[in-house]
Amino acid sequence: MLEKQQVLIVGLGLIGGSIALDIKKEHPNTEIIGLDIQTDSLVMGHKLGIIDTIGTDLANEAPKADLIIFCCPVKQTELLIKELVRLPLKASVLVTDTGSTKSSIVETAEILGAAGIAFIGGHPMAGSHKSGVIAAKIDLFENAYYLLTPASMDEQNKLAVAQLQEWLKGTNAKFMVLSPLEHDEITGMLSHLPHIIAAGLVNQTTEFSDIHPQARRLAAGGFRDMTRIASSDPVMWTDILLTNKTVLLELLDDWKSSIGEMMGYLKDENHTAIYRFFDEAKETRDAMPIHKDGALPAFFDLFVDVPDYPGIISEVTGYLAEEEISVINLKILETREDINGILQLTFQNQSDLERGKACLKNKSSYRCYEK
Repeated sequence: MLEKQQVLIVGLGLIGGSIALDIKKEHPNTEIIGLDIQTDSLVMGHKLGIIDTIGTDLANEAPKADLIIFCCPVKQTELLIKELVRLPLKASVLVTDTGSTKSSIVETAEILGAAGIAFIGGHPMAGSHKSGVIAAKIDLFENAYYLLTPASMDEQNKLAVAQLQEWLKGTNAKFMVLSPLEHDEITGMLSHLPHIIAAGLVNQTTEFSDIHPQARRLAAGGFRDMTRIASSDPVMWTDILLTNKTVLLELLDDWKSSIGEMMGYLKDENHTAIYRFFDEAKETRDAMPIHKDGALPAFFDLFVDVPDYPGIISEVTGYLAEEEISVINLKILETREDINGILQLTFQNQSDLERGKACLKNKSSYRCYEK
């Protein structure tokens, strides 16, 4: 009989819990040990069968582990790595993380490499509108990109990458290997900078809306959609920005130059340059592949034009409930004059959205559409 292997997950939230489920599915002869500063998360994770054992502390649990996964903010993970290297770990242990920036953490993990311990940076590019271990899903990472960032691709790290992919096989994710710097430059451009811009636009409307109160109502349209990512966790984004500072300062400088050029075009009333600015953006945007998996969080929204009468919301959600289709968020938008209202339904994934759309088309006469 094979000896039971042990996996230590430090940080039992949505990501850590979902990874635990995937490892248990693919490697049933494995004991999952959980550590978290929130005792309630550990108790719930154990109650739900996501973890097998509630750990005591890193010093006691890490020496037992064959795989250690840090599912914590980057700065916290860096502190834990410095603690980890002083412990009597198994020579064969593999260490990874799930942080959103990689250069800083891979550099910190060099102390593990110097001690003969393999570390492979990781970043699963999937999430949910819900948080906490109770929201953990066995299919959270399915078809999403899971980025792996070894310090180098020498033979030892190649073996460690293959070993980590085997451990994470149950995620059904699309693995991609990048250098830590390339990871941070790409996610900085495609995710971190857009989050800064979105938050900046929302902050700019605060004083503006005091002068123009109707702006808040009109913001329920396109402005609200394009700034949706500004609702992200400020604690997490403070950590991300500070750990990707060098890349973001360069990107923000480029952004400032681009906006400065547009200011010049407007002052000079340069029709040609303004047209070219938007035309180039349109060509680039239209050429992008159409898929939901990428650096920015995906939102699976269905919009339903509904009449204004009592019980309409329960009627729509009732149709979906009959087909066992889950809705994770619901909003009522009133931004158009030609209809009474728009119901915005948010689903967990594209499959649920398509099922919801088909269900409502079959059972009602309401117009359903995606944006």
